[in-house]
Amino acid sequence: MSTLEDRPVDPSAQVAVTLGGCAKEDAGVVLATLQASFPSDRELGDEPAEAGEGGHTVWTATFDVSTTLGLPGPARLSEPVTVTAQGGYRAVDRLREGLAEAFAVRVIGTASGDQEQEAQLRLDNQ
Repeated sequence: MSTLEDRPVDPSAQVAVTLGGCAKEDAGVVLATLQASFPSDRELGDEPAEAGEGGHTVWTATFDVSTTLGLPGPARLSEPVTVTAQGGYRAVDRLREGLAEAFAVRVIGTASGDQEQEAQLRLDNQ
């Protein structure tokens, strides 16, 4: 596993990923799948944790999609998960393609800017 600190950073290849409103285990499956594909700012085995009582839990990570570490096989979720990906157009597309190796991916919304976009992706079992 490679972390972002191990290599030079290309800002146009960085994608910020946010997951919320899903089970901790499903967040872990999604993040582990992405970590198997792309270098990340999270350490391997960094398990998602729940927020304290009454809090809303959101998990975040940043991935460098300029390098592919490997292609994951299909992964299993207990229920569909919504992922928000924010970065350059090509970088977000590359992240979506990486997720499609493991999940059925549907784009459910986008917001476009000058040089980057935010995409909401719905992940389900293949």
